[in-house]
Amino acid sequence: MALTDLYIKRLKARPKDYWVTDEKGLRLLVKRNGSRYWRLNYRFLGKQKTLAIGVYPDVSLKMAREEREKAKLLIRQGTDPSEVKKEKKFSMMLNDTNTFSILAKQWWEHERGTWKKDHAERLWRRLKMNSFKILDRKPIDQILTRDILIVIKGIEDRGALDVASRVLQDIRRVFSYAIRRDLLRVNPASELTGVVKTYKRKHQPSMQNHELGEFMHNLEEYGKRGFFITQYALQLLVYTFTRSGEIRKAEWKEFDFEKSLWRIPPERMKMGTEHIVPLSKQALDVLVKIQEITGHFDLLFPLRNNRQKGMSDNTMRCAMRRMGYDGEHPPKSKATPHGFRANASSILNEQGFNSDAIERQLSHMERNDVRAAYIHHAKFMDDRIKMMQWWADYLDKEKMKV
Repeated sequence: MALTDLYIKRLKARPKDYWVTDEKGLRLLVKRNGSRYWRLNYRFLGKQKTLAIGVYPDVSLKMAREEREKAKLLIRQGTDPSEVKKEKKFSMMLNDTNTFSILAKQWWEHERGTWKKDHAERLWRRLKMNSFKILDRKPIDQILTRDILIVIKGIEDRGALDVASRVLQDIRRVFSYAIRRDLLRVNPASELTGVVKTYKRKHQPSMQNHELGEFMHNLEEYGKRGFFITQYALQLLVYTFTRSGEIRKAEWKEFDFEKSLWRIPPERMKMGTEHIVPLSKQALDVLVKIQEITGHFDLLFPLRNNRQKGMSDNTMRCAMRRMGYDGEHPPKSKATPHGFRANASSILNEQGFNSDAIERQLSHMERNDVRAAYIHHAKFMDDRIKMMQWWADYLDKEKMKV
C-alpha cells in the first residue's frame, strides 16, 4: 500500500522502532522518540543496500519519491547512488575546509619559516587585504581565472601596479600549494602571466654629488636647532651609506668599538646575511655622541614613548624635507635617506675603488653563486676599511668648502 501524507502525520511512536512501507523499496523508519527517517532499499551488483534519503517532514513524501526515482535512474545507468551521495558529502565537506582563505593561510604557515618575520607579516597583510574580499569563502576548485582577474584589475585601478603584480604572484603560489595537496589539477592563475601592466621602477631620489658638502654643513646647523638625535642618525647614515632601516633599528651590542666594526645580524638585513660595516673615525665620533644620550638603552635611536622600538621611518625623511631637499627649493635637489647609497656608489666608483668591495659594502649580493661565495668569504675587508675612511674624509673636505 502506498503511503499518504495524512497517514504519515498520524503515525505514533511505539516502544520500539518500526517501519512503514511505500512503493518500489521506499520505506519510513519511525523511531521510538517519534523521529522519522526515509530509507530506500535497493540491489546493486548483486548486493542488498540501503540509501538514507532524509528526515520527515524536512523531506516530504513527494520529495522522498523524487529522490527514489533519481536513485533508480542512477542504478539503471550502472552507478551506485550511495557512492554518489558519499562523494557529494565529501565534496561539500572539502569545500567548507578548502576555501581560498583557509588554503592561503595554510600555504603561508607552511612557507613563513623561509621568510623574515617582517616580510611574512607584510605578505599576509597584502594578500588578505587585496584578495579576500572576492576570493575569501570560495572553494579553491570553484575559483575561475576571471575571479582572479577581477582582484588584480581592482588593484590596478588604484594605480598600485607593484602590489597587483605581487598579489598575483602570491595567489598563484596558493594555487600551486593546492595542486601539491591534490586538491586541484590546473592553476587558474597561470593563465594571467603578463596580464599586470608594467611600469618603470623609480629609484629613490638622491641629491647631486656636489651637494653633499652643503648637506653635511646644513645637517650640523639642523642639529643646533635641537634635533641632535636626528642629526646624528643622518650623519651615521651618510658615513656608512647603509639602509635607513639598518640605522633606525641598530642596537649597541652590534658595535665593536675596539675593532671599529659594526656587525648587522642577518635577520635585520634585506638579503638575510650578516653585513659588516668598517667604521671610520668620523662614524665612531658620532657614535660616542649618540652613546652619551642613548647608551643605556638597547637601541641607538629608540622612540621616546616606546624604548623597544626604533626611530620612525619618516623621521629622517621629514628632516631632509625641512632642510629643503624636497624638490621645491632650487637649487637643492629632491633627496631621500636611501639616496646616499647612490651617491657613495657613484663617487667611489669614479675614484677607482674595487667595484667588488663597493658592492659588498652596499650589501648587494652577487647573482653568480661561485663569485658570491668568494666575495662573501673574502669580503675585501682591507679595501673596505680604507674605502670607508676615504669616504668620511671626502665628506668632511666637501663640508669645509661651504
